[in-house]
This record gives sequence, C-alpha cells and structure tokens, in this order.
Amino acid sequence: MPYFDTASAAPLHPVARQALQASLDEGWADPARLYREGRRARLLLDAAREAAAEAVGCRPDELVFTPSGTHAVHTGVAGALAGRRRVGGHLVVSAVEHSSVLHAAAAHEAAGGTVTQVPVDRAGAVSPAGYASALDASTALACLQSANHEVGTVQPVAEVAEVCAAAGVPLLVDAAQSLGWGPVEGGWSVLTASAHKWGGPAGVGLLAVRKGVRFSPQFPADERESGRSPGFVNLPAVVAAAASLRAVRAEADAEAARLRILVDRIRRRVARLVPDVEVVGDPERRLPHLVTFSCLYVDGETLLHELDRAGYSVSSGSSCTSSTLTPSHVLRAMGVLSEGNVRVSLPSGTTAQEVNGFLEVLPGVVAGVRATLGVSEPAAVAPVSDALEIDALGLRCPQPVIELARAIGTVPIGGTVTVLSDDEVARLDIPAWCTMRGHTYEGEAPRPAGVAYTVRRRV
Repeated sequence: MPYFDTASAAPLHPVARQALQASLDEGWADPARLYREGRRARLLLDAAREAAAEAVGCRPDELVFTPSGTHAVHTGVAGALAGRRRVGGHLVVSAVEHSSVLHAAAAHEAAGGTVTQVPVDRAGAVSPAGYASALDASTALACLQSANHEVGTVQPVAEVAEVCAAAGVPLLVDAAQSLGWGPVEGGWSVLTASAHKWGGPAGVGLLAVRKGVRFSPQFPADERESGRSPGFVNLPAVVAAAASLRAVRAEADAEAARLRILVDRIRRRVARLVPDVEVVGDPERRLPHLVTFSCLYVDGETLLHELDRAGYSVSSGSSCTSSTLTPSHVLRAMGVLSEGNVRVSLPSGTTAQEVNGFLEVLPGVVAGVRATLGVSEPAAVAPVSDALEIDALGLRCPQPVIELARAIGTVPIGGTVTVLSDDEVARLDIPAWCTMRGHTYEGEAPRPAGVAYTVRRRV
C-alpha cells in the first residue's frame, strides 16, 4: 500500500534503524557522568551534535536537541522573545506558519504581547516587503518557515533575513519540512526542525541559536543541553536522528531530481484527468516531493477515506472535516479552495508505477464521491431571474458551493446569486469557486441567521 504522507511523518530511514539499534547497547548511560559508560554515551552525543550541526550549518555549541520539533519551536520563540524583552513585545509571523508557531504566537499575545501576521500571495509565499512593513522599533522577533507544510511553497528566507538584519530583528526559521533536502540559506538567527520529517525517529527536535543572539530560556535552570532543553536526552533516538539526517542529505540531490519528475507528473495529469480541480502552491519554488490539489464539489474527509480504501495513504492540507468545520489557515490565507483538498508527499524510493497507479485510481474515486453528493452538470436553462437567493443554512462543506453551481446558470450574465450559509468554510470556498469559474465575488453581508455571499455571473 503506497504511503504518500511523508510531510506528516517520513518512514524510518534504514540508517536511523541501524543507528538506533546500535546505540541502544552503547548509549544508555548518562552522558554527564565521568565513568566509562558515561564517557561512551558522551562521545555518541557529541558525534550526533556535530553531525546535526554540520547539516544545519551552525556550530555544534549552537545546537541542542529537544523532545520534539514543536518543543523546539516553543522553546525558540519564548527564549528569543524573552531575550529581547527590553526592545519590546512585538512578534511578526507569516499567515501560513505551522500551528506550533501560531500557538506560540497566541500564547505570547495572551501574555500581553502583540503579533502581526504577514499575508501571502495565492501561491502561499510571503514577500520581503511584507516583512519590512511589519517590523517596527518594538519588534523582538520575526518567524518564517523555510517551506510550507501544506502546499510545499518555498519561502524567500534569505531575502527576509536580510530585511530583518537591517532592522536589527532576529529571524526564527521553522525548517521542519525542508532540512532533509538541504541547509537553510541566509542569515537566520534561530532554527528549529523535527527528526521524524526526514526519516529519523519521532521525539527528537533540533534547536539552533546563533552566537550573539540574545536568548533567555524560560524553563527552570538545567545543566543539560546548554540550559535550553531540560531533562535527560533520548540518546539512542538523537543518534539515530543525526545519522539519518546525514544519510538523507547524501541522497537528497539525486532523490529530489527523481521525485520532482513524479510530482510534476501529478501536477500536470491531475488537472487533465479530474474535472474542476485546482493545483495549489508555487509551481517552481516548492519542495520536490509535495503537491496539493483541491477538487470542487467533494467532501475532503470522504475523499481521503475512499483513497485509503483504494490503497493510497494521503492527507489533506485542510482541516475542513465534519468534526471541525473550519478550513485550513494556510488555504484561507492563500485564498484558494479548501474543499476536496488532497496533499500528496512522496517518500524516498517512491516509484513511477506507484504514482501512475494513484493517477489511475484518482478520477474514479473523485467521481464516486461526487456522485454520492448528487453532483451533476446542470441542464441548460433559460434565465429565470436577474437575482436569485439560495437558502443553504444547515448545509456543510461542500454543499453550499454545489448549490451555487447549480443555480448560477439560472440567472443571466450580469445577474447575481446570493447564497445564505452558516458554514464558515463558505467564506473561503465561494470566492475561490468564483476565481476558478470566472465569476465575480461581490462580497458578504451578515444576516440574522448565517451570512449572505453574493456572486455575479460573468460567463
């Protein structure tokens, strides 16, 4: 069964497995002790730190291991903000950061700080000018992911780092998705990553803080990991994480070239094979192994279940499910369709046959899900009204858009259709549908029950 969700967690790399098994025998002792077993464990820890630091592009004494990538983010954000508390309490983040960064930002705001979110374009990329306008004299820290976890867009980190350096503001980079493919370019100040994203074991994060960056750990004082990550490290897992990072880096260029060809095939053929689909993310500045697309008139959760039944493990960049009813913050910030969202992220070793098999299965699965929702091409009819209002209250994603698609042909070109909906997802998907279909989104207006979304027919 092909596993196409390495953006969530990559399969354990063979080198990680070998290193983990070997270090279970050699690295069980306390590396802070001076006796033989402790010295042996210390040698393993030092070697792992040197290997990880080389991959990151920093000094070994600038890097510490944490219990997870999320822990590294929270530690990095809190420590950098505290280290510059005299400057001010302003934090700048992009609108498409990983939830761990946004959660840290929310905690900072709840404690009395201020947060500015930098918007992105429709491809999911920030602009250096956007960061420049967000920085001010009270800015203590800026955060920017190296590549987006939902759509794969690579961010202009080096350019943003230059902007931040000119303003005297440190830049924290979340490199979880990209570090296995290569070092992060530019003058970043703090960097975080997570081992299970590149094929290391879960439960290991990296936190690198450049020399000269004011940093004040917010945990009680601890003599381990430079005081930045308290507690006894999981040494076997740390050794496996560092060994696998070195291994995937050695394979990265060749594997990236191979997987990029397969992803390009998905990007091209999905648009041809599946009607009413939008491939999202930057087509050029992107991770080599990841592609995301959204299908109109499809419930995303049902689509993922049906693909799983067909033998393909994929995920969604959208959290638009029957349990949450909220669209992904990344897709919302990009202004793209959230319904029927599929993220395919290929692990190392994925074959062309596996990708071809997925492309053969996908059209039928999408058609089957649409059929269960009663989606069909509306018959041509004469316009019946210049303005029509549809009551879609109580209908959930993607049904309000389906009702809109059925009704748009019943008004003349220049006429309007207003959809009354109480589903938050409609606020994102109706404008995105208009962009895909060539109609004009006129805006929204609150109603006693729900919100009215007005669309003007253009074609």
